[in-house]
Amino acid sequence: MKAVVADPIGGPENLVYTDLPTPKPGPGEVLVKLEAIGVNFIDVYFRTGFYKAPESPVRLGQEGAGIIAATGEGVAGWKAGQRVAYTVTRGSYAEYAIVAPQLLVELPEAVSFEEGAAVMLQGMTAHYLTHSTFGLKPGNTCLIHAAAGGVGLLLVQLAKIAGATVIGTVSTQEKADLVKQYGADHVIRYTEQDFALETKKLTGGKGVDVVYDSVGKDTFLPSLDCLRPRGLMASFGQSSGGVGQVDPLLLSQKGSLFLTRPTLRHYIVDAAELKWRSSDLFQWLAAGRLQAPIHKVYKLADAAQAHRDLEARRTCGKLLLRP
Repeated sequence: MKAVVADPIGGPENLVYTDLPTPKPGPGEVLVKLEAIGVNFIDVYFRTGFYKAPESPVRLGQEGAGIIAATGEGVAGWKAGQRVAYTVTRGSYAEYAIVAPQLLVELPEAVSFEEGAAVMLQGMTAHYLTHSTFGLKPGNTCLIHAAAGGVGLLLVQLAKIAGATVIGTVSTQEKADLVKQYGADHVIRYTEQDFALETKKLTGGKGVDVVYDSVGKDTFLPSLDCLRPRGLMASFGQSSGGVGQVDPLLLSQKGSLFLTRPTLRHYIVDAAELKWRSSDLFQWLAAGRLQAPIHKVYKLADAAQAHRDLEARRTCGKLLLRP
């Protein structure tokens, strides 16, 4: 089968489109023929070595959607031909992937493979952030950084479904217009405005209830100034670099703030939670209440270009690969 690996770790130029043996499912495993593959910043972290992988060359890709090709011994409830999607297991930059059955969800006919691959990691991330990390409700106000990104546009929509007021930050007017189209109440262009100052103005000096920050180093400290007393900072990514050490006393000084660094794996700890989050997303997609904003679909062989575009922040919405 064709696959893309990082060999060795490093820049996008180190992504190699190569031939690998087509895997066979062992006991308790499912083989999925992939039709659409999600591209995420975590793939960049593994490609560069920021996140360490035990194997070399490094397998990339955390999510995909496709059709079950075969099941291993002892697998119950799944059979060849079923439409499925999955996330939080590496190796989806390929034509086939081995997946643990407990990580699979059935993909409804009303949801395309592209939509399925677009919302498994980023959509469920937006779901746990808005429904569990800080359960938004009418009357709440949130600040969403990188609001025109793959997670950002989904976060905006899920926050509005929950009834919250949404403030988004973006770099360009084009992205500001897009975020408005997806429902944001206010958009701040951080390249021209002090987002902390503007956020305080928009909230009458009170600050927001929660900040959802996937940017990291460049936005972390100013974001704390955007929060109301006892507000919550959800730092769930570091596209601009790691935050570094944080003195807990700082949280006290800025209003007895809460700080969390969540990750999806801990919010889909069992089958019931995985089904809840994915089913909500699929139902909203089918009903037209949620859109999966897909920026571009690349050929699998062009994965390096997808990484370049993602890192250069030239994209709005989700990037996908097609085998």
